Amino acid sequence: MRPARLSVVTATAAVVALTAVTGCAEKSESKGGAGAVQVTAKDDACEVSTKEFPAGHLELAVENKGSKVTEVYLLFPDDRIVTERENIGPGTKAKITAEVKSGSYEIACKPGMKGDGIRQKVTVTGGTAAGRSPEMDAAVAAYRKYVQAQADGTLPKVKVFTDAVRAGDLEAAKKAYAPSRIGWERTEPVAESFGDIDPKVDVRADGLEPGQKWTGWHRLEKELWQDRKLGPDAKSLADALDKDLLDWQKRVGRAEITPTSMANGAKELLDEVASGKVTGEEERYSHTDLVDFKANVEGAEHSYELLKPVAAKNDPALVTELDKRFAALNTLLDTYREGADATGSTDATGSPDSYAFTSYEKVGKAERKELSDGVNALAEPLSKLAAAVVK
Repeated sequence: MRPARLSVVTATAAVVALTAVTGCAEKSESKGGAGAVQVTAKDDACEVSTKEFPAGHLELAVENKGSKVTEVYLLFPDDRIVTERENIGPGTKAKITAEVKSGSYEIACKPGMKGDGIRQKVTVTGGTAAGRSPEMDAAVAAYRKYVQAQADGTLPKVKVFTDAVRAGDLEAAKKAYAPSRIGWERTEPVAESFGDIDPKVDVRADGLEPGQKWTGWHRLEKELWQDRKLGPDAKSLADALDKDLLDWQKRVGRAEITPTSMANGAKELLDEVASGKVTGEEERYSHTDLVDFKANVEGAEHSYELLKPVAAKNDPALVTELDKRFAALNTLLDTYREGADATGSTDATGSPDSYAFTSYEKVGKAERKELSDGVNALAEPLSKLAAAVVK
């Protein structure tokens, strides 16, 4: 779960890519679309170099000239996310890659990563989004099946957790907590694109918008580990978590998924690890961060493997590097693993449904830096995957 999100976003998949950019409207090397649209984000403004551009592969060349960390979104008029990039530091640049159809949109800059952002209306004209090869269509179809399988598999695990909460069984609830989150964490970019669900089920206390009631996994995590007792609202919180995740399961099949959204979603999962898991912020009460960490890496790797046949043709050196970096990070994670669940059950991808990892509070500063270095070493080449699949 990211620290903060737009409060009224409703659906679709996030599709983000990073590389350094310079200048204003550079010529894009992607198929379809035209030149890169420059977005200059400031503390009090969101400036775009053009408010009209053709359909196809779009590149937003973002530069943060403000003093605050910012996020940049491309949104449908009803606030569904088309693409986004978060954690753009002051004085830094990023490139966002997406596939867009003709229609009306908004570009939003979100200084301080709070609120609804400063917005500019833009129009995408003529044509259709870039065509795909049969290989890319197959990758999208396979990933859509994977995302649905993760959502379907999450519900029974969540029910084990919420049943224990309703029964007042603290130990059983603690045991079921981390496994109930794995499917969500594997597909977090798609899950989070349903912005009205994410704040209900996965928000932390410091990510609440003004007036927002704290519900979801982390509210119950606090009661179980810090309070060491379930409060009077625990049963209603469990009921709400079941209901909200059922809503997610029913809606996930309607998420917009493209090759670029898959590639950039993989990178976003690594960003989630860097911003929440390595720091220990995500699971600050249960210290089950390494379970989330592993799930995020698995989700990223699954997207990569589906896109790998095309990426290997377009950029074989990148694929070699990504294979190396994924293997290294997985090997490092395995040193903290204490075993799979007793049943040895697997999900639709053949991966264990549950993991037992070292409690993150026992992971020292030097070890956390080693994990962070491993994530960063993978994130850098992974940021190039979207460009490799649209060449």
